[in-house]
Amino acid sequence: MPCESRLKRILAVLYNWIIAARVKTLPVAMCPVIIGCVMAYKVASLDLVTACMTGLCALLIQIGTNLANDYFDYKKGADTQARLGPTRVVSAGLLSEKDVKRGMVIVFLVAFLFGLVLAVRGGWPIFWIGVISILCGVLYTGGPVSLAYLGIADVFALLFFGPVSVAGTYYLQTFTITAAVVIAGLAPGMMAMSLLAVNNIRDVKEDTVSKKKTIAVRFGVKVARFEYVFSMVFASLVPLWLWLHMELNSGTLWAIGSLIVAQPLIRTVLTQEGRILNRVLGQTSGVLIVYTLAFCLGYLGYLG
Repeated sequence: MPCESRLKRILAVLYNWIIAARVKTLPVAMCPVIIGCVMAYKVASLDLVTACMTGLCALLIQIGTNLANDYFDYKKGADTQARLGPTRVVSAGLLSEKDVKRGMVIVFLVAFLFGLVLAVRGGWPIFWIGVISILCGVLYTGGPVSLAYLGIADVFALLFFGPVSVAGTYYLQTFTITAAVVIAGLAPGMMAMSLLAVNNIRDVKEDTVSKKKTIAVRFGVKVARFEYVFSMVFASLVPLWLWLHMELNSGTLWAIGSLIVAQPLIRTVLTQEGRILNRVLGQTSGVLIVYTLAFCLGYLGYLG
């Protein structure tokens, strides 16, 4: 019985850390890496070790950012009993403030160490991409001038979950960067931005009280809704531009079908507020996964 009780406690703590990691957000980190690897595979033999390490670094930085968000929002009083979003482990009392801070530091440190290994292969550009990514992860909600509280986190999400991630991954494999790769990175970047738009719409009242100057707070919910719709439509149409102007495989046009999958989500975002938008977050990540699979399979010629 003592062993069984101890196992239950261990599993409960593990489950709390999984909640803190926010698994539903992880496709935002992985999908651009996958796109970069697939595009590199067409022009070079894929280094699987480098590809796996790139993906692992991306995941660790995203998890570290989620932990930092949980910790710093709690410290700043942004997480209250009125919170409508997914559970925050510190404010809910599932994990201690000290443990989450320690976890954040460890995850970012491991990401930095893996990044150093990648920097040996890719040089200073990869080193600085890693360092700036980690800094942005901390400064997303941490520090006196945090990105989220200034309302500029959306731009950084577009860049670092988009062109920077896709092009950086491609560069690690090929040691070159092309215009097509950078433009292809706009799609996952725009979808990452759409996730922030959903968060901002849902939390607009709470963010107003906590002086978190998101786009929804600064310009209103209508503008944030437009941001979501524009981001999803723009992302889905990137393959069309690449096909017309960069002569990419026509199979990539299947990725435009992700816009069909997104239609119910767009309707929900345009008409609903509050806790119901939590469901849209996970579903938007699902649209990104659908887009990535269709784009990659089409790019490789498996979809005609």
